[in-house]
Amino acid sequence: MWEATLPSSRHYQIFGYPRVQTPPPLNKRRVCLRFACPSDLQSRLTMRRRASLRTLLAACLAVHVGCYVVERGDTRVNNHVLREQNLVLEERAENSVHSLIKVTESTSTTIPAPQCVLPPGMAEEIQGYQEVVDRVIDYVTTGDFKGQVYSHLANLVDTFGPRMTGTGELEAAIDWMVEQSIAENLDNVHTEDVQVPHWVRNNESAWMTLPRLKQLHIMGLGSSVGTPPQGITADVLVVKSFDELKKQGLKAAGKIVVFNPTWESYGVTVQYRSQGASEAAKVGAVAALVVSITPFSIASPHTGQQYYSVENKIPVASVTLEDAAMMERMQARGQNITVKLIMGAKNYPDTISRNTVAEILGTHQPKETVLVSGHLDSWDVTQGAMDDGGGMMMSWAALVVMRKLNIRPRRTVRAVLWTGEEQGLHGGIEYFKRHQHDHEQFQLIMESDSGTFTPQGISFSGTPEATCIMEEVLKLFHRINATQLTNPMTGGPDIAVWEKLGVPTGGLKNDNSRYFWYHHSYGDSLIVEDPDVLDRCLALWTSVAFVLADIRERLPHQQDLNHLEAGSG
Repeated sequence: MWEATLPSSRHYQIFGYPRVQTPPPLNKRRVCLRFACPSDLQSRLTMRRRASLRTLLAACLAVHVGCYVVERGDTRVNNHVLREQNLVLEERAENSVHSLIKVTESTSTTIPAPQCVLPPGMAEEIQGYQEVVDRVIDYVTTGDFKGQVYSHLANLVDTFGPRMTGTGELEAAIDWMVEQSIAENLDNVHTEDVQVPHWVRNNESAWMTLPRLKQLHIMGLGSSVGTPPQGITADVLVVKSFDELKKQGLKAAGKIVVFNPTWESYGVTVQYRSQGASEAAKVGAVAALVVSITPFSIASPHTGQQYYSVENKIPVASVTLEDAAMMERMQARGQNITVKLIMGAKNYPDTISRNTVAEILGTHQPKETVLVSGHLDSWDVTQGAMDDGGGMMMSWAALVVMRKLNIRPRRTVRAVLWTGEEQGLHGGIEYFKRHQHDHEQFQLIMESDSGTFTPQGISFSGTPEATCIMEEVLKLFHRINATQLTNPMTGGPDIAVWEKLGVPTGGLKNDNSRYFWYHHSYGDSLIVEDPDVLDRCLALWTSVAFVLADIRERLPHQQDLNHLEAGSG
């Protein structure tokens, strides 16, 4: 008896499909051949058999849809195909067998993407890399390198823990990555000095003493000044926005201002973390508490960097969503709220850290480079496995995979492990200052700093011509369902500065909807990472870097077009 189960890898072979390849469109003849239907379907249908045959054809469709199962480490089916299946099954109750087949054929048509005009022979050249890409995918996801990037990441976070700038743990982790790079026989392994801040959190606490006694869960924000040793005890004013703070300015003097804005997005809401203390100081507040910049909380405060723009610097810490909402409710009831805040935070003189660099030297154009990157530092309260241990280790491991598979591209592939990212992009800015004169030599610069969850493709900033090339490259990743190309580049804060010089940039597009649940909190630990998913991220990252480093065509830079336009005038 036939069972409506999702097909295994054996089903792929039985039905004649390669293990992971988009099947051809479903049509009536294919359905009949697969399930031994009569060749003359319409002539042999009778009223008594119509109902049972409709059921059989629905089963045919279900199996056909099952053949689209994507190898993502689970049994989820492509959403577009599921929508097709649901539409057909809804139609089945009202339509005949003949109309059912027509609906199946029409709904399986894919809307074509906008047409790109590539240089002659370019599409064929890129398609020719399918064998190399498949080799990388196999080696990383099922071969000898399976689980290795996760293992290296686990070793890093378990051995060194948090890697805050100015600490011995960060510098020891940098030394360890250098040692690992040399052991893997990578080329041109070295470090480059970077001046970074040195801020120490020390002990901190906050207690609400009115209208009842309750400990508040807080984390001091980066570069905050501390309180006096005895702390600061003051009444609280809760506001939702900077505009509300200005309107309530007379009430804020001498108080602790609590910012509790509604979460919109990280990019919008983070302004309260970065500027909250300065805005509160302008109206005479003695300290500030900012709701953690996250859409979800289990009483978990999230830290992050803040920046003073005033001379009168006041202490500032993050507070949990739960505690900020509670104080807002209390204020709305007319209750007085008093908080005692103690923070031992201290700023020390800047110190020296290092960016870590390793390469696979190119065979024909070694001075031209594809750069992959992530940051090695983390906040002091977290292992930084997600932010950005996964992206950093994946970028480093991309070179290791190339070395182990003995695939050397035409251009150099360089991994840079940034330092000092969390407190102001110091490693990325310093690297730009040192190497910006080489901007024409960069084929592509990539960074992964927005999670290493299920890979979906690449976010990209570049010219329309470069975008078309990248779009063609991503067609090579249908096996792992990572063919999406979005614009602009996201998840690459250290590299965005290169865009002003016209250099194409890319980031890892991944299913990171829960990224800010863990971001800058105790929750950013190795348990957030999935070894199989990290392998697929690595397979995509390595292959994109290799193909772009090896193709004959140079990715157009923005200034290339500017020169052409100037010349044509």
